Amino acid sequence: MSNGIRWIGEYSDQRPNNRIPGMLGGISLTAARDIDTEDFLTCLGAEPLQLDEGYLYKDRRSVTLPDGVKPWDVRYAMYGICGDWVYVLEDWGMATWHLHRHGGPPMTELAGVETICVSRNMDDPPPYISHATLEGHIVSVEYGQDTGCGSALDAALQAAGAVYPSVLDTTEDEVELYWEQHQRELLPAVFSAVGDYCGLSIDQATVETGDLPVAVLFPMS
Repeated sequence: MSNGIRWIGEYSDQRPNNRIPGMLGGISLTAARDIDTEDFLTCLGAEPLQLDEGYLYKDRRSVTLPDGVKPWDVRYAMYGICGDWVYVLEDWGMATWHLHRHGGPPMTELAGVETICVSRNMDDPPPYISHATLEGHIVSVEYGQDTGCGSALDAALQAAGAVYPSVLDTTEDEVELYWEQHQRELLPAVFSAVGDYCGLSIDQATVETGDLPVAVLFPMS
């Protein structure tokens, strides 16, 4: 059931289902290359002591929160490692990395760390793909576009069929018709491309059953 990470896109339009112990629909993904797992999660708002407790996502309600902090004050994410990449999965509506990239506290510790973020932005569309390079350049584009940088990520998006025509390429009517005919294929194609670029494979069954470790992300000021 791993199928790379294409399956995340296939379920993207489903709202999160609280009746399962893990995640399935509406997942956002953030992946960073060549960074210590604890360092990356701490940048996103996790507490190192909580990470040391070793809870799985399905047992997230057992995590002890500081006095005065309620479960709805934090965000529960699951994380793992695949090759050179640390990945974080969230289903609360968007990715924490995206939130802090656009208007939140800066994460200067991640400067120079290659990071890819696919944020669903379910309550604040449109969804975005963002790519932070080793050189510190960050570009964010809506689904259906490439970054315009001619990068290997752009090549993967093109190869997966995740780049749709724009009004710069053809007429508006033709663009609208293409989107109507192929929109359901877009989200799986986006995640396929990111998975191919990063070499990511994340098992669907493991995510759905909540058998990855949990990170509690506290709001950062």
